[in-house]
Amino acid sequence: MLRRHFTGVLLATPWLAQAQPDALSARLRAGACVVLLRHAPTDSGIGDPSGFQLDQCSTQRNLSAEGRADAERIGEWFKSRGLEPSAVQSSAWCRCKDTADLAFGRHKVWPALNSFFTESRTREPQTAQLRAALKEIPAGRFEVWITHQVNMTALTGEGMAMGEALVLDTTGTVLARSTFA
Repeated sequence: MLRRHFTGVLLATPWLAQAQPDALSARLRAGACVVLLRHAPTDSGIGDPSGFQLDQCSTQRNLSAEGRADAERIGEWFKSRGLEPSAVQSSAWCRCKDTADLAFGRHKVWPALNSFFTESRTREPQTAQLRAALKEIPAGRFEVWITHQVNMTALTGEGMAMGEALVLDTTGTVLARSTFA
């Protein structure tokens, strides 16, 4: 698989590697893909504090000041290129919903994107649901899915940093990796 960098974006396919400098924007406009985004940077820690509750952000690990700024920067990257996702779906965790709202001004909670860090029994059904949904995204449309590292790795086999995204086609093939710098 050929890999090259264009404007801070690691591209993973020959088509993208040969395209114009803003190949990622062009690929998103073509649609039939999803931007799978790990939530923006959080306060330090791994997982959530014991006893956290999904309906109470104060009990969770939340976005740091850097993470909030990164989420806004991600939104500016899309806005400056006139890219509007047809859907912005998010895990129910506050750090994911906040990333979505700061970047795109909206989100819809989708349980398939919820972390299974402590609930590994849900890994396979959630991943199967994501794979099935990928196949339904039509040409000319792209979606943004904001989730957690464990979900992204289960779906793609790849690891990524907070605030990093993978662009997937409808087969789940990774087309690009970006921080939208």
